[in-house]
Parts: sequence; C-alpha cells; structure tokens
Amino acid sequence: MRIVIAGAGIGGLTAALSLHAAGFERVTVHEAARELRPLGVGINLLPHAVRELTELGLADRLAGIGVATAELAYFNRYGTPIWSEPRGLGAGYAWPQYSVHRGQLQLLLLEAVRERLGPDAVRTGSRITAPGEEDLLIGADGINSAVRAHLYPDEGPPPWNGLVLWRGLTYGEPFLTGRSMIMAGDGTQKFVAYPVETGGRTLINWIAERPLDGEVPERGNWNRPADVAEIVRHFADWRFDWLDVPGLITGAEAAYEYPMVDRDPLPRWTFDRVTLLGDAAHAMYPIGSNGASQAIIDARVLAHSLARGDLGAYEELRRPATTALQLSNREMGPEIV
Repeated sequence: MRIVIAGAGIGGLTAALSLHAAGFERVTVHEAARELRPLGVGINLLPHAVRELTELGLADRLAGIGVATAELAYFNRYGTPIWSEPRGLGAGYAWPQYSVHRGQLQLLLLEAVRERLGPDAVRTGSRITAPGEEDLLIGADGINSAVRAHLYPDEGPPPWNGLVLWRGLTYGEPFLTGRSMIMAGDGTQKFVAYPVETGGRTLINWIAERPLDGEVPERGNWNRPADVAEIVRHFADWRFDWLDVPGLITGAEAAYEYPMVDRDPLPRWTFDRVTLLGDAAHAMYPIGSNGASQAIIDARVLAHSLARGDLGAYEELRRPATTALQLSNREMGPEIV
C-alpha cells in the first residue's frame, strides 16, 4: 500500500512514524516548504499525546527538548492568585505534560522519520493539492490545507473571532515553580507564559491576547512580525512580584501576530482514497493545549485503523471527539480570566 502524506508538520510526521510502526513501508511525506527549520514558538503536549510518542520510542528524545509542566495557575491582571492545579505526573498521570518549542519538536520527529523510513521519506519543496496514483492521500497540511480545499472548494478562509494573539520567546528568570504555566487576565485581555527550556537559561514562551484595535489586516499579512512597542502598550502596568510582563515582552528577540482563527467542523473527512488529519481536519482555537496533541492522536488512531484494514474507523473515532473540542473551544473556557 502506497501512502502519501501532505504536510511535514507534527501531525504528518507522527503519522509517518505511526504507519511505519504499523507495518506500512511505502510512506512518503511531501512538504511545500523547501527547508524545514526550527520555526515557531512554544506549544504544550498533554499526557495522552506524550503516551503516544512514548509508544513510538521517543520518550528520551522528548524529555531532552521539553519542560515537564508542574502546574497550571490562574491570576488576575495584578498577579493575585485565583486558582491552580498540578499537571502531568503531579496530577497523577502516568506520563508528563511537556512544554516544548514547536520547531524543536518538528525537527525531532523529522529526524526519527528519516532514521526509520529512510533519508528520502520526506520530500521538501513538494506541494500536494489533490490525490494522484497513491493508494491513500492523508491531508496533514494545516489550517490552510490544499487537500481540504480540494475536498471542499467552496469553504473559503478560516473564520476569525476578532481576537489577536501576540507570541514570543524571551530568556528570563524562572518564575513560581520554575515549571509553571500561568494565565493572567482581566476579562478583556490575557497573558500566558511558560518555560520551554530550562538549561543554563530559562527560555519563556509568552502569549498576549486581546481584541484587535482598528481595521483587520489583509489575511496575507497574518502570522507576521509584530511591533513589540504596540504589545507593551497594552500590558505596561502588568508587573507582578514574581513576573515582569512588560519586561518579558520587550526582551523578546522577535514577536509575531496571529489571528484567533479556527475551522468549522466538517461533516466528513474521508472521501475514497483521501482523508484529513490535524489542523487540516479540525483546526481549533489554541485553548486547552489541544492542537498538537489532537494531531498526534489522529496519527496514531489512523495507523491503528489502517492496520486493521478499516479506514472508516479512524473518522468514526476521531471526528466526533475533535468536533466537540472545536465547539467547546469557541466558548473560550476554561481559559477565561
């Protein structure tokens, strides 16, 4: 069985590893970018996703690039505690929750794919937009998926909810437990921070969120470099005893602006020899650390289903669960502060 995966993101690469582990040898990943570099900022992997990567034999490598999250803590805009809970191992799970740099995770998966499937298993500079001669095409090409557009040509761009996210990475002093994820807010805007590297220095991922002032930029300009001074203007007095928010923002080498967008749930992912995975299937708001984790679970369930000769079981198991998450995340809970 010849399988082609469109997209060498976290979901696509995990799918390649999972399919190989399930006995499928003719798997290739096609990536539109000419080079895969450690781009992006921080993300979180929940314990159920870490379990799946552990089953793929990646536990030690993952521990080498991630920070095992100790707690999730909520604060008001003055830094006063509201509520906190342990996470990962501290919450009783058998696997940790990890905060990682997205680009580092992608390169970890890429290295594993090339080791196990061969150096030519990932083909860069190759954009797949429609099925060809393969037995199965897996569209794992993100929120602006070309494969999804082939299946749903009238869908249009992702809907936007009016919120903007500014994201950056800054080296700074450890805060609280040294492995805490914090969310502080005033009901209108929010600030999230957590470490993604705790070696000699602590690399802190931060996200500033608020409604966008003024006109909506052209969609082609989204995911663009942001003006740090503009971000700081909205958080200038958010200085806590244990975290200097404006200092963290201004200390970033670069910051980026993203819209809060998702995709409407689909009535169907699979058409004959084509199916969707990850953000291509169910892009959701970045609430609850679910995006990458759900893509990893998609990949594993897809491989298990194909190994049993039952592609339909993949969608039966995953589409209702991810649809519920998409709709729940649109309510913005439980992360409203």
